[in-house]
Amino acid sequence: MGEMFNKARKRLKTAAKHLDIDPEVIEKLRYPKETLAASLLVRMDDGSRRVFKAFRCRYDDSRGPTKGGIRYHPAVNMDEVMTLAFWMTFKCAVANLPFGGGKGGVAVDVHKLSRAELERLSRAYVKAFATFIGPDRDIPAPDMYTNGMVMGWMVDEYSSIVGYPSPAVITGKPIALGGSVGREDATGRGGYLVLRHLEKELRLSPERSRVIVQGFGNVAFWCAKLLAADGYRICGVSDSRAGLYDPDGMDPDAVLDHKAKTGRLDGAPTKGKGRIVSNADLLTTECDVLVPAAMENQIVEENADRVAASVILELANGPTTPAADEILNKKGVTIIPDILANAGGVTVSYFEWVQNKAGFYWGLEEVQRRLKDIMVPEALRIYAIGRDRAVDLRTAAYVHALDRIGKAIAAHGTKSFFAG
Repeated sequence: MGEMFNKARKRLKTAAKHLDIDPEVIEKLRYPKETLAASLLVRMDDGSRRVFKAFRCRYDDSRGPTKGGIRYHPAVNMDEVMTLAFWMTFKCAVANLPFGGGKGGVAVDVHKLSRAELERLSRAYVKAFATFIGPDRDIPAPDMYTNGMVMGWMVDEYSSIVGYPSPAVITGKPIALGGSVGREDATGRGGYLVLRHLEKELRLSPERSRVIVQGFGNVAFWCAKLLAADGYRICGVSDSRAGLYDPDGMDPDAVLDHKAKTGRLDGAPTKGKGRIVSNADLLTTECDVLVPAAMENQIVEENADRVAASVILELANGPTTPAADEILNKKGVTIIPDILANAGGVTVSYFEWVQNKAGFYWGLEEVQRRLKDIMVPEALRIYAIGRDRAVDLRTAAYVHALDRIGKAIAAHGTKSFFAG
């Protein structure tokens, strides 16, 4: 097993110490239920053919069909996919969704593909994994460098293979193909709801609290936009090139508009004298709330001691390593973990799946109300577990999720018929 996966499994061991749980539950969760690697042979625009490595992992389906995104990134490998599927298993349990965790990916740089090549790659993925996925087995969704358009190609290809329309096989689709309203801002909104409803316990207030967001994709933008609308001061954002910092704050809409027009953060309007800083420096710049919303492993042992925020809201998957966790916990930094903070996306994906199954679609207000009805109580439960057991919120979230997963596994039957 790879280093990333082994680090992720440490969370399982830590949580298990705080529960009276059957050892067979832990044994079942040590490894994924099912993994598949495939080689996608894709015809390029120049007539040549190229092979792209592709992966899919179904980690655990004790609570229902597996659920998780498909990412396109040059660094995608099985170790990463297994780790992400492991996290998804616990994330779905935190939100009490009837899903297990899955994940998939293709090792590809999408910036080097034409739109036609991207479509052929996406359809090739579905052909390779058509027997692995399914609306009652494993339900993909968008992830890094995939979007509604890609999901539209994929659901079309799957429907062609099975011979009938099957919108529930994939979520994150365009509205016209059965997608759900409210999905675009769901992950950022979920993180926003968690922070707002824990702010008293975390000693935050919109009038006084400064926020730095690492990343400025869809998730980061919506969280920043919603917090700014409530009075939080957004002091920093970043993209893959650099960060933009201004202690006087900035308007996320104005920054996004500038980036859309120029492709850069440099020169974006801010409320004071904004300046460009490195991504590394932005992570350790003084603020009250740091929101890592980009890649994994951003807060590590080497920089954790220099993180100046009192609260970290993890909107990325796995942005903080276990070694960094230990340092931050000793410093008294509160980490709202990814499996809680960014669960809004999979929650609204669940809503989309339910609507596809029923053939009945909800309005935006109902989607947002149902999202709040899930995110807020779970955040308060996890905070209470952390307080009552005197553990950090990440451990509390894993304890909460593991308890639910363990009960599902036990209900399936963990003991041998021949056990004494």
